[in-house]
Amino acid sequence: MAIGLIVIYAIGPMRANVLNSTYGTDYDANYFFIGQLRSVGLSLIAFFAAFKWIPYKYIKKWAKPIMIAALALSGLLWILALAGSSLARCELGECRWFNFGIVSFQPAEFLKLALVIYLADFLARKKEEGSIGKMKEFWLPLLVVCGLSLFLVVIAQGDLGTGVALIAIIFGMLLMSGLPMRQYLIMVALVLVVAVGAVATSSHRMERVNAWLATLSGSESSDSTYHVENAMLAIGVGGFFGVGIGNSVQATGYLPESINDSVFAIMGETFGFVGLFLIIAVFAALLFRMLKVAEHTEENEDRLLIIGVFSWTLAQVVVNIMAMTSLVPVTGITLPLLSYGGTSMVFIAFAIGLVLQLSCYTSREVITNEDTSSGRGLRRSRYSSSRSRS
Repeated sequence: MAIGLIVIYAIGPMRANVLNSTYGTDYDANYFFIGQLRSVGLSLIAFFAAFKWIPYKYIKKWAKPIMIAALALSGLLWILALAGSSLARCELGECRWFNFGIVSFQPAEFLKLALVIYLADFLARKKEEGSIGKMKEFWLPLLVVCGLSLFLVVIAQGDLGTGVALIAIIFGMLLMSGLPMRQYLIMVALVLVVAVGAVATSSHRMERVNAWLATLSGSESSDSTYHVENAMLAIGVGGFFGVGIGNSVQATGYLPESINDSVFAIMGETFGFVGLFLIIAVFAALLFRMLKVAEHTEENEDRLLIIGVFSWTLAQVVVNIMAMTSLVPVTGITLPLLSYGGTSMVFIAFAIGLVLQLSCYTSREVITNEDTSSGRGLRRSRYSSSRSRS
């Protein structure tokens, strides 16, 4: 978040100038930095609330109501958008935010967190009941909840990027749930077929795929290839050590969404290969630490929640970076904790806070009485926190 603040501070005035010149707005030079600073403050509050102030045992009791609330908010936004209400904020023809004047809220981000909490509770209960893989007890409720979530995000809001994150959450948690591998692979195949169909039947999505293929083949530049070409140009210009803070050219209006989806490319221009390597290394350390916590977590539900947050974070990091380097078609997905935007940062900070809370209850195998002659000893489990489990 600190790195993101530095980048937004450097390119925020350029972004404000571009919008003021193009759309006749009146953004102050520090508008985006102040907005990002506010988002970081709220995210830190959310993080510590999840880590220290709200025990997870209370959150999981409300798993179903939280999921219902998230679906209801996403559905309400869709209805308001269809009705043309000013409460639904739309950009580029897609309505993804509630508009409350100076504050906006994206329910899809809440839906990600709600789905992680709900699936952790649902999958753990079904495994305990021995009903994982059964049609009526397992697949029917799962498909209803997951299908409705994807419909409200991908179809109603036209947000394929968030849809990718939701799918990653679902399949990451299913993989760790004890679901028979045959059923898991069938579900993967079905989702791939549906995804290909969704892309093939959408002119906008097919345009992005064609632009990606044109970029890979080295075809002549066009409007459709403009975004990814400028993203790669930004990274290329950055070289090994970057052009330095405040010296970005692409942020002056050449690269679309420079403070949101394209912030990775701007960081490549600013900090160079070394900077991008360090940023990726920080993400890798965070993700590997999540896996480490999951490995030593005894409760199945806790482990599933950690895997859900891991899958969510991994999907957004990998897809964003691959899109900016033309390894996949450009998809509207933010880089966690770095891109400009409050709702995304607040909810993923809350989710990481939950993982850190659960890490206080991991167990270790430790040798208490080592017998050096035989190499064997008595072993016992030890919790990394002195607090009792619930």
